[in-house]
Amino acid sequence: MGATTEKTAALPAQGLLRFITCGSVDDGKSSLLGRLLYDAGMLADDQLAALARDSRRQHADAGDVLDFSLLTDGLDAERQQGITIDVAYRYFHTARRSFIVADCPGHEQYTRNMATGASNAELAVVLVDARKGLLPQTRRHTYICGLLSIRQVVLAVNKMDLVDYDQAVYAAIAAQYRELAQEMGIVEVHCLPVAALTGDNVGARSSRMPWYQGDSLLELLESVEVAPFRAADFRMPVQWVNRPDHAFRGYAGTICGGRVSRGDEVIVQPGGQRAHIERIVSADGDLAGAADGQAVTLCLDREIDVSRGDVIADALRPAPVADQFTCHLLWLGDATLLPNRTYWLKIGTRTVNARVMSIKYKVDVNSQAQLAARHLGLNEVGYCTLGLDDEIAFEAYASNRTLGGFILIDRLSNATVACGMLDFALGRSANVHWQHVDIDRTVRAASKGQHPLCLWFTGLSGAGKSTIANLVERRLHALGFHTYLLDGDNVRHGINKDLGFTPEDRVENIRRIAEVAHLMVDAGLIVLVSAISPYRSERRSARELFGAAEFMEVFVDAPLEECERRDPKGLYRKARAGTIRNFTGIDAPYERPETPDIHLLSSGQRAEQLAEQVTAELLARLHNDGTRA
Repeated sequence: MGATTEKTAALPAQGLLRFITCGSVDDGKSSLLGRLLYDAGMLADDQLAALARDSRRQHADAGDVLDFSLLTDGLDAERQQGITIDVAYRYFHTARRSFIVADCPGHEQYTRNMATGASNAELAVVLVDARKGLLPQTRRHTYICGLLSIRQVVLAVNKMDLVDYDQAVYAAIAAQYRELAQEMGIVEVHCLPVAALTGDNVGARSSRMPWYQGDSLLELLESVEVAPFRAADFRMPVQWVNRPDHAFRGYAGTICGGRVSRGDEVIVQPGGQRAHIERIVSADGDLAGAADGQAVTLCLDREIDVSRGDVIADALRPAPVADQFTCHLLWLGDATLLPNRTYWLKIGTRTVNARVMSIKYKVDVNSQAQLAARHLGLNEVGYCTLGLDDEIAFEAYASNRTLGGFILIDRLSNATVACGMLDFALGRSANVHWQHVDIDRTVRAASKGQHPLCLWFTGLSGAGKSTIANLVERRLHALGFHTYLLDGDNVRHGINKDLGFTPEDRVENIRRIAEVAHLMVDAGLIVLVSAISPYRSERRSARELFGAAEFMEVFVDAPLEECERRDPKGLYRKARAGTIRNFTGIDAPYERPETPDIHLLSSGQRAEQLAEQVTAELLARLHNDGTRA
């Protein structure tokens, strides 16, 4: 009993450690992790028997040698190719510590998987093959670890058995990696030589490398101290407004920084209302105080407006609030990132509309060179400016992952297309405010005696959009309505004369047209927009600028063959000849509207008939809205 007490005092228990293993392909990540689980005594007899059976099946000529990589390479595709594709998570523990480890893929095309595993890690085990030394993927993984604020790295120089346990080989690799880590801003690096296949320096120190006097990998993981990641100031994103009955109202969430006690004054952000903590409710009953990492329900001493996504913070040291930022962005989508396209941004428990306003540069993650860029492709990292529709409470990612880390979600597919790390708020975010005006759209519309709205004509070049829109405006003008026609070609002579026809420029072209149309509707006008507007995402963003009854999408539907036959401007001939590039319908896509408000089949019908159809449906809407017909 005394001996046990003495050992516990000498080797105090540590908390949970989340770490990742990463490295280049075939460096032995899965083998190392499997051996680590084996040496930690985490494999039951039936698991060992199954491992032995799978090893014999996988390696018929290897005898009774266990292939520990089979413990974590769970996908059939991984076993067939001998690589890790998915992120395999494992939980294990020793007498001194509990661990959650993510075995991350090594191939460059699976960098997004590696970033997923690293996003919640506190330490990274980076493997290097002693025969190959540092490779481009070593730089890539180390850069991403630094980008995601992993502050400690263990460099495991693996396969030392294949270089005869040569100390000079190990020392050279360790020195090169320490220099690399310093370039990436990682200041704490632990190096050790290992042989995962034989277990040297994995679970116990190796007699084959007497020149290494440090801890084994397992001992190092058991003893390493991880500094608190989150900020000291109290922060809690509201996940749920808990109101089971009229007598109780609380705000549930997980504290992501600092601590809070009964009686503390707090502020609800971004709104700015203040209150005091009346109760702190947990699964174990009421608490006097709660700290970082605890899930609690906070009850306030007065009723104020608090919703999911708000942040309850220390009233004396509130979080910054802004709607424009600089950030690092790791692009995860198969389609490229186009600046000014609208995505959903999810940060903490808040979801808002966001767009990347500009890409300052992209980073070559193999060399860390800063390169000019207009878009980002799969697995590319960029330093960007970000704009949101609403203000949010935030922290820099380096001090608080919860309030500084975010994802971008494609609004059409709901796929996660990027993860990002906030750096700081732009000054203009705090210095530009909305100016109140006394004459608003209601007054302007009333003076014109009409309901303002936007008619958005979309379709291929040559479908007849401009012709139909012009006829509709003539009819409305004759009826006494106040209108304006924004034609896509005409605006390219003025406000959009600096834009070309690349996907990035097309996105910006439609954004500007939509903003101008919004201002005109605000002035009380009926605005007709005629623009190809090939992407659903941008048409949806345009619609969202307006109220529910202020936007009508008109799809002028004509087959490509018919548009080419008409070819009023000779553009299709030039596109087919290769003198025009990025031409919609030829070498650039057109995404057909799925549920337009008005669907015009222009083939075989006169433009005057189609214009009358649009006018009739518009007048019916205006009549139903109670305005003059």
